[in-house]
Amino acid sequence: MSQISWLGPHDSFPNPLLTPDPDQSVPGLVAVSERIYPNQLLKAYKLGIFPWYSDEQPVLWWSPDPRMVLKPNDFHCSESLKKSIRHFCQDAQSALLVDADFGAVIRACATSTRKDQDGTWITHEIMDAYASIHEQGYAHSIAIMENGAMIGGLYCVAIGTMVYGESMFSRKPNASKLALAALSAWCIQNHVAMIDCQQETSHLRSMGAKPIPLLDFLQELQASVNQSNIVKPWKFDKQILTHWL
Repeated sequence: MSQISWLGPHDSFPNPLLTPDPDQSVPGLVAVSERIYPNQLLKAYKLGIFPWYSDEQPVLWWSPDPRMVLKPNDFHCSESLKKSIRHFCQDAQSALLVDADFGAVIRACATSTRKDQDGTWITHEIMDAYASIHEQGYAHSIAIMENGAMIGGLYCVAIGTMVYGESMFSRKPNASKLALAALSAWCIQNHVAMIDCQQETSHLRSMGAKPIPLLDFLQELQASVNQSNIVKPWKFDKQILTHWL
């Protein structure tokens, strides 16, 4: 059985395709570290690896097979969501804010109650790490606002032309779906082929996401992250949602 790598501050990540053992009890786990070291998060994403762990655990690094992805053109915009989009776009008191308050969005994701989930994987260390790469221009947030209050949103990571969805939250029906619809529309406009959704859930399936083999994901990822420039600046407003109408 292969051994899971314990990473120090200067160690390289193992190849996700070579690390997993079919018989191991935690398929998809490729490495462990004491903490998230500087620049380690970006290196992980470029290899298709992401952190997911709880406060009482060391940092666990994952690359599951299959990999859940959303091809932006496959985003399922239901009739009820289209109705919400029309109302949202016509409401003068509603707004969609991009990168306006990244910290508030990730904190909202961390503190939102989720069905069948006890606690959160978004630890203080995770929030600090993503805030750091946000400052470097690699992590972004979308906030859905109503009467000045944040009612939903998401945050993600973007490297080259690869977008990795991280977490969403919703305080009103369809609020997180509005954020994902906006992200999907932006990806279509900027020729982003897929959004990494990491792990399979029924909610993601209902939005159009599907699992693909890890090898296929990694091949698409390498072609995308090797693009020399990020697509266009992350500047858009709620009118991007009219793409779905």
